[in-house]
Amino acid sequence: MKTLVEGFTKQLQEALDIANSASLTKKTNVQNIVVTGLGGSGIGGSILSELVQTECPVPIIVNKDYFLPEFVNANSLVIISSYSGNTEETLSAMQQAISKHAQIICVTSGGKVHELAQHHQFDTIIIPGGHPPRSCIGYSLIQLLKIVQFNGFVQTDLLQQVKDSIILLDAEKNAITSEATIIANTLLHKIPVIYSLGSCEGVAVRFRQQINENSKMLCWHHTFPEMNHNELVGWTEKNDSLAVVTFRTTFDYERTVKRYELCKPLFSKYSNSVTDITAKGNSKVAQVLYLIHMGDWISCYIADLKNIDAVEVDVITNLKNQLANLN
Repeated sequence: MKTLVEGFTKQLQEALDIANSASLTKKTNVQNIVVTGLGGSGIGGSILSELVQTECPVPIIVNKDYFLPEFVNANSLVIISSYSGNTEETLSAMQQAISKHAQIICVTSGGKVHELAQHHQFDTIIIPGGHPPRSCIGYSLIQLLKIVQFNGFVQTDLLQQVKDSIILLDAEKNAITSEATIIANTLLHKIPVIYSLGSCEGVAVRFRQQINENSKMLCWHHTFPEMNHNELVGWTEKNDSLAVVTFRTTFDYERTVKRYELCKPLFSKYSNSVTDITAKGNSKVAQVLYLIHMGDWISCYIADLKNIDAVEVDVITNLKNQLANLN
């Protein structure tokens, strides 16, 4: 897993090459976009929706279930995101998208999704397979950026921002790994409580997933300002097993930042530690990719400290096998 994380910028460059050579047809009369996918394939949709929310004129919904929302119709663009191409929930949603006559684009490495896409002649972007889906977010996310940019939902050159991000991440490599090592030691044998300050909840979710899968640990996440209206009340007792981690960007709204600054002393009082991870980069795309990369390194370093295999996800494989036997 560390080798895959280390190759993140190379993956981003390859993803750009794939995106630039992708053969797509412009969609028409699109009134909403639905990205359907789960786990490492679905998180790209969550991040996409945040990256373009101030520019995209139509709503972007992320679906992580067997069923599509009822509103999906011929004026919906449904992006099927399945790294393996065999995720049963996503295949179920894809069949519904077909029956609803939605406009469909697929992002996959193959499998049944690719077979269906070929049969129905859907636009499809093929990404390299053979790796854990969570290690291939660069491949899938960049294709989502390509799709919304190609179809004119944003005027910002998102792919150029990815190019700039590669330069940034390569330049910051030593600083990122050094900081990630320190944070990993802080979180070892703790329960991470992960907060975002509103502008990058998708990154917080991604980090939670990486802590779950790579570090084999439970944790939770929440976001400001929503947590001020519920979870904040739970901070009433000292618990040294808790360690707070926040993801911060320069795009965080100033009132939200003030809220966090007022809450931080409370977190310090009742938890073992509070760690702020501040993004670098001149664009929101760059800052999000910076935070994703930092979080991935942290999860791998925790796995090293625990002397466990970060790649292994036997419990998920066993569940899928049991489900397959029910058919």
